Amino acid sequence: MAAAAVGVVVVVVVFLAAAVDGVAGKDCTNGFPGLTASHTERAAAAAELRPDGEVEAARVLDLLLPHGHGHGDDHDGDRHLTPTDESTWMSLMPRRLLASPASSPRRDAFDWLMLYRNLRGSCSGAGAIAASGGALLAEASLHDVRLQPGTVYWQAQQTNLEYLLLLDVDRLVWSFRTQAGLPASGAPYGGWEGPGVELRGHFVGHYLSATAKMWASTHNDTLQAKMSSVVDALHDCQKKMGSGYLSAFPSEFFDRVESIKAVWAPYYTIHKIMQGLLDQYTVAGNSKALDLVVGMANYFSDRVKNVIQKYSIERHWASLNEESGGMNDVLYQLYTITNDQKHLTLAHLFDKPCFLGLLAVQADSISGFHSNTHIPVVIGAQMRYEVTGDLLYKQIATFFMDTINSSHSYATGGTSAGEFWTNPKRLADTLSTENEESCTTYNMLKVSRNLFRWTKELSYADYYERALINGVLSIQRGTDPGVMIYMLPQAPGRSKAVSYHGWGTKYDSFWCCYGTGIESFSKLGDSIYFEEKGDRPVLNIIQYIPSAYNWKAAGLTVNQQLKPISSLDMFLQVSLSTSAKTNGQSATLNVRIPSWTSANGAKATLNDNDLGLISPGSFLSISKQWNSDDHLSLQFPITLRTEAIKDDRPEYASLQAILFGPFVLAGLSTGDWNAEAGNTSAISDWISPVPSSYNSQLVTFTQESSGKTFVLSSANGSLAMQERPTVDGTDTAIHATFRVHPQDSAGQLDTQGETLKGTSVQIEPFDLPGTVITNNLTQSAQKSSDSLFNIVPGLDGNPNSVSLELGTKPGCFLVTGVDYSVGTKIQVSCKSSLPSINRIFEQAASFVQAAPLRQYHPISFIAKGVKRNFLLEPLYSLRDEFYTVYFNLGA
Repeated sequence: MAAAAVGVVVVVVVFLAAAVDGVAGKDCTNGFPGLTASHTERAAAAAELRPDGEVEAARVLDLLLPHGHGHGDDHDGDRHLTPTDESTWMSLMPRRLLASPASSPRRDAFDWLMLYRNLRGSCSGAGAIAASGGALLAEASLHDVRLQPGTVYWQAQQTNLEYLLLLDVDRLVWSFRTQAGLPASGAPYGGWEGPGVELRGHFVGHYLSATAKMWASTHNDTLQAKMSSVVDALHDCQKKMGSGYLSAFPSEFFDRVESIKAVWAPYYTIHKIMQGLLDQYTVAGNSKALDLVVGMANYFSDRVKNVIQKYSIERHWASLNEESGGMNDVLYQLYTITNDQKHLTLAHLFDKPCFLGLLAVQADSISGFHSNTHIPVVIGAQMRYEVTGDLLYKQIATFFMDTINSSHSYATGGTSAGEFWTNPKRLADTLSTENEESCTTYNMLKVSRNLFRWTKELSYADYYERALINGVLSIQRGTDPGVMIYMLPQAPGRSKAVSYHGWGTKYDSFWCCYGTGIESFSKLGDSIYFEEKGDRPVLNIIQYIPSAYNWKAAGLTVNQQLKPISSLDMFLQVSLSTSAKTNGQSATLNVRIPSWTSANGAKATLNDNDLGLISPGSFLSISKQWNSDDHLSLQFPITLRTEAIKDDRPEYASLQAILFGPFVLAGLSTGDWNAEAGNTSAISDWISPVPSSYNSQLVTFTQESSGKTFVLSSANGSLAMQERPTVDGTDTAIHATFRVHPQDSAGQLDTQGETLKGTSVQIEPFDLPGTVITNNLTQSAQKSSDSLFNIVPGLDGNPNSVSLELGTKPGCFLVTGVDYSVGTKIQVSCKSSLPSINRIFEQAASFVQAAPLRQYHPISFIAKGVKRNFLLEPLYSLRDEFYTVYFNLGA
């Protein structure tokens, strides 16, 4: 432990030295100014070169230095028998050092070696993790997890599968083939995959990762054929180019990177391609893909070696200022497969010292950094810990996660504003349409997942659940394949559809967030189950997602089912059952008790036997001989709560999000966010569930004009006619849906049975619960006779139509016009004011009582507001609707 601690201190100093230049401007220049002149480095060198150690140091250097630089050939016979990461590093020694005067090459070489030892850290070998008692949880293979059909997660998976199958192989690889000088069929895709876009090819890498994981999750044969065809095409491209290089853009982009000239993130794209190919090998078993990755790694190892030898290591660090994705991560993964020291050394060289150094000394100085440039670097640091056992990188990841959670994350679990981190605990200033880049959520889930695998701390599992529900499920536009968002707006009165990017398109977007999006929805089953290796099989269930898991180690199949969650039945009810080929299998099941639940009302039974008290934020552990008829039932109370925005200024303490268990509830609103919480401590005093009877009271009124169908709509305080939307999830659907009920709002009235002819009702806009339309065509929360309408048979004589008569003015009706257009205002017209009743009036006053364009979500609440009430629904369920995530509770 002492040796490890010393190593950690040394590496922290190295990182801090590298970070100094980058803190002020946040450009993270990655330099190592004066590294070998630091007191720590010189002290270490002096200790190594004292008289009794000088002979050993000389022997080590003779073994490690490359040929032909005046060090003799005495050890040629054993120099390269067993290549090490240090010998690989010494081969990178800059030429300016190798060409130094004869009196100093050994000193320069030693400084170069010490630099690497400090970069590498004090531990080597993953056995260090096990030795310190830190055995990692094993991931459940996606091949063994199947989502339950008909559920939210399964539908999201199927929508993504449909999109992956829609994409054409020839169009995906068009730019790769063109770059390799091969014939390219068809036409390239547009957006960020367009042939003139410098980032082209990145989405193809994501596609390879997504299809590998989707195939593992579904074993769809058509998808397997598609992804294999992409790998085959890329193999042809790499073979044609002959150097190991593989990309959709020319290698000249890297000449610009190495010359510190402007170019759009070529290493970022290379990472995606390498990771996609590696996933095709590790997840889908395509050995050809591994050969391609190795060829790419060797090519870039030579390029980086050339930069360091020709210029300096500082030049290489400077080249990483351009976003480089998770190059360190994929190279550490590759090293675990190839055991090639060159891949390990190259991985170290893509660790970004100027950023990791800040985290190593536990400084929350991440404001101003581009978020998604640096989260993958942390993920790479996590992989470094798993590969080398160096505890510093575990500490870095832990501190980073704590920093994000405490100071830089929204209620959704997401982070970033305009793609950057801002000042800690100052998020009130950042609320806009450009919050929570989807890529950052994808990557933060990886960080939290790794931390859970290392520690089994349930706070990481709770975070994963929150970010998955609110940050991942939110980015897909319902069941529309290939329609996703870049940012998740958090400002009041915003819509996913109305931001800088808005919703993307199937074939002409291909943003970075499209790539991470298709991956996210391909691996929804990868973090439900985790196994522990040992004498007795142990399974940890940490996410409640309806699914089945083939637990091979225990010879069991675990089936997880959930009762649909409702705001009226405020419990999460989980049913876990097992089936076994042979009875009597001894194993342990650990199930997560979420921190958001409460002990009061929580219950667990095994085969109808009560298991006693359970504690939120802990595991319920059951060890037994499992049989096919075993059944574990869990009941977790789901409570409403508010959560303050991460802003420590007193004037923003009233800005709060509303959550129902792990679900962030958004209020339908075009800008108002003033809630009326009062001084009560009971949230039930101002938030209540939508009664079950309300769905049966919903209606949409339609009318034909100029060959089009229009709907009666209430928006911005007025009534008007809007064209009926052709797709679900629009804001128009919200405004064209009304709750029609008797003056006694508790009265039962089914609008979806027969028409409401002959009844006296109040008409309440869907998104304004408690507000009714008055006979003056205004909106009011004061319900009186002035807000009553008589629904009478349609004046046009159509048996399916109704007319809306003012309760205070019999004979006066709501009317439209003739051959009107979108936005035509509703007026009041009375029979008594007309010289004669004509067909035009009768048609203008007649509507069809149609099925509602919108229904209440099963999880729906009404929150009291200062000027109006808010309808609350899960953020993930919204599409084009306008909403607010945060409410001002101190209005």
